[in-house]
Amino acid sequence: MNRTILHLDLDAFFCAVEELHQPELKGKPFAVGGRPEERGVVASCSYAARQFGVRSAMPMSTAVQRCPDLIIVSRRMGNYSAMSRKVMAILHNLTPLVEQLSIDEAFLDVTGLPDDGETIARQLQARIRTELELPCSLGVATNKLVAKIANNIGKDAAATGSPPNAITVVPPGDEAAFLAPLSIRELWGVGPKTAERLNQMGVQTIGDLTQHSEQTLVQRFGKAGYDMARRARGVDDRPVETERETKSISSETTFVHDVRDEKLLKRTLRQLAEETAHRTRKSGLFGKTVSIKLRWSDFTTLTRQVTLPQPINSDEAIYAAAERLLDVVWSRGRPVRLIGVGISGFDAQPQPRQLSLWDAEQPRPAPKPQDQLQNTLDELRERFGDDAIRRGSDLQD
Repeated sequence: MNRTILHLDLDAFFCAVEELHQPELKGKPFAVGGRPEERGVVASCSYAARQFGVRSAMPMSTAVQRCPDLIIVSRRMGNYSAMSRKVMAILHNLTPLVEQLSIDEAFLDVTGLPDDGETIARQLQARIRTELELPCSLGVATNKLVAKIANNIGKDAAATGSPPNAITVVPPGDEAAFLAPLSIRELWGVGPKTAERLNQMGVQTIGDLTQHSEQTLVQRFGKAGYDMARRARGVDDRPVETERETKSISSETTFVHDVRDEKLLKRTLRQLAEETAHRTRKSGLFGKTVSIKLRWSDFTTLTRQVTLPQPINSDEAIYAAAERLLDVVWSRGRPVRLIGVGISGFDAQPQPRQLSLWDAEQPRPAPKPQDQLQNTLDELRERFGDDAIRRGSDLQD
């Protein structure tokens, strides 16, 4: 039996949520993100702004050049996360087989439900629009690869000054025919360099790729060639995964002006370590590998990491490891444009110590003062946001 897979993408999600809170923004060119004078980047932009060539991930300074009347709105992640949870609740109400890819994107496996894929997609789109007043687009196919590409193509075809609200269906058996005329860059795993090598082989479209044997592609690209050969024919056996393993957690910031001051660098590093640690504890994880990321004024970027003997998730432990790395790689006075802290190598819990008979008879030790303080800080951040409480050393003179 053919599977029925839906790919759902909330159209310009951050902007759609902002319009719910500020209706006067509807129909106007605006972008969510940082200020241009602070090296801000466009996180999301309205469809009216896209008519001027504004795009996500674009420097806000470039966006303002393309659209001088662009309205800039600061990000409010709490609002976006709350609305995302409501959307995902609707999806889980339809099927337990939901794979959330990001805050605004998910796969659903609706195989076996009474209605056909297109009918389910239209009902789902209508429910999200009616209950949450959010636009969304969907791709429907027999697998994740084709459903995702179908949604991308459907949204592009409907590109206007308003949300596309597209639904694109690829019937079973039509996967290869649907993919054939599309640019090779639409295929997963084909980046600029791979596309350039394929172009040199005369491959411009996905259909062109199917004219080369699997053996030829493997000889030229290794295992990636095998994957490309299957994907070009629309073959994708991956299941919808209801649980996704967290690989790493990180936080970073770009300074308004390059920073040379050691105290400011380390104060920022501590703030990022605390944010990373909080998210790690919230996920119930402990990590053994701490990393830092630095970008110099010439945009050169480096990362360094250290693997610890025991997994950690406390503010102090993560900061201590990150500070040691910074001391090794940063030369005093060298200007820094961006700094970040990350943790990986996760365990669900630290390795337990083997207890003896005598240990079992002892009363459980009281929580350490630093653990009690950490728990209290986490509760405050959960209730009132990350900026609810700050260190005295973080305050301006």
